[in-house]
Amino acid sequence: WPLRPGTAKCVWRHPPGDEIYRKGNISFFEVDGAKNKAYCQNLCLLAKLFLDHKTLYFDVEPFLFYVMTDADAEGCHIVGYFSKEKNSFLNYNVSCILTLPPYQRQGYGRMLIDFSYLLSKVEGKSGSPEKPLSDLGLISYRSYWKSVVLDYLRRFQGKGISIKDLSQETAISAYDIVSTLQSLGMLKYWKGRHLVLRNYVNTETPESSSSKVKKVRHDRTLDPECLRWKPYTMPNR
Repeated sequence: WPLRPGTAKCVWRHPPGDEIYRKGNISFFEVDGAKNKAYCQNLCLLAKLFLDHKTLYFDVEPFLFYVMTDADAEGCHIVGYFSKEKNSFLNYNVSCILTLPPYQRQGYGRMLIDFSYLLSKVEGKSGSPEKPLSDLGLISYRSYWKSVVLDYLRRFQGKGISIKDLSQETAISAYDIVSTLQSLGMLKYWKGRHLVLRNYVNTETPESSSSKVKKVRHDRTLDPECLRWKPYTMPNR
């Protein structure tokens, strides 16, 4: 790494902020853009190297940054991060998301997405990423939505399934669930109502089979019991 010589002067071995999740070598740190402005600005500048649409550099105070790290004897190495507005009127649970290139295609990107929805579940609301997404981000989210929705439908034993139920259970916004079901050909509009066609759930396709192999190969899952976090509350003025 070309940055390694410069680290000799740095005593920090983990991001600033609060460690809110740890399981094994994986940790998540919550960093307040207002309290750690320079660090968060540098994160944004780092993301700009890999995200063409990245526009936020310096106005970081209204955002919280969730940094995922992989620890070893030398400290916590940044795997990726996502930022989130402290108060999003549109219920965006992610403003910007990045997995650093050395960690891509290893399941870490999915963990970042999954963590954003885990926080939404604790908040008791559904969420959606801010658009536009990068090409890789869009592919990652569509894959995530598909796997989560299909997994829920496979486990569901009731007679009726509503978009609202799906959204409440998964914390995925109703709009994203509808678009996912439509892309799978599982949604039918009949007599003024959207009906979920469950026959597709048991249908095996080459695409679904390969995705299962990939999921087993990079089995990186979150444990909600390891989360130590309370939702951010805006201070009284």
